[in-house]
Amino acid sequence: MKLYVEGGGDAAALKSACREGFTKFITKAGLKNRPRVVACGSRRDAYDSFCTAIASGDEAMLLVDSEAVVAEAHQQGMPATWLPWAHLKQRQGDGWEMPRGSKSDDCHLMVEVMENWFLADRNSLKVFFGIGFKESQLPAAARAVEQITKAEVYGALQKSTAACKTKAAYGKGEHSFKLLALMDPSKVVGRSPWAKRFIDELKKKMDA
Repeated sequence: MKLYVEGGGDAAALKSACREGFTKFITKAGLKNRPRVVACGSRRDAYDSFCTAIASGDEAMLLVDSEAVVAEAHQQGMPATWLPWAHLKQRQGDGWEMPRGSKSDDCHLMVEVMENWFLADRNSLKVFFGIGFKESQLPAAARAVEQITKAEVYGALQKSTAACKTKAAYGKGEHSFKLLALMDPSKVVGRSPWAKRFIDELKKKMDA
């Protein structure tokens, strides 16, 4: 099975880092069998590549940022029955239809962005950025990580890393996938219900 993910931009090196980051994260999450990660660059390219795979009869999953709050109506009941396609259909800038032959459990969201996951494992952030990292600039640890907006997440990562001695302030291209590879998946799924849904459904499909 192929996992089509948003991320990696247009550069080959960044796409490689994206594939490696997600592969390491999934491996540490305890999957016995892993999908082939396809770094697609833009979210639209990820969606289009996923649709092409489904139309060809291939096994595939899609993982993209939600980019915005997910309505409560789209996350009712058991996570397997949540409605990521409804969110992507109504979000301005997407308007995506669920392709024929696909199901809700083929589609997964990072809420609001992948960087929200980083807030679930602050120790890895501290280890990665080292001297000068200011955890106090991050949102309160008690806050639900999926309730923190994309703008606030990016702002907090910038502020908390601005004075680091051995690394530049947080940059998505430079740091994001290296950080993803360091994340403790148990902490991420423990704080992010959509991340837990992603890993749970991936295990069902890959390890059944």
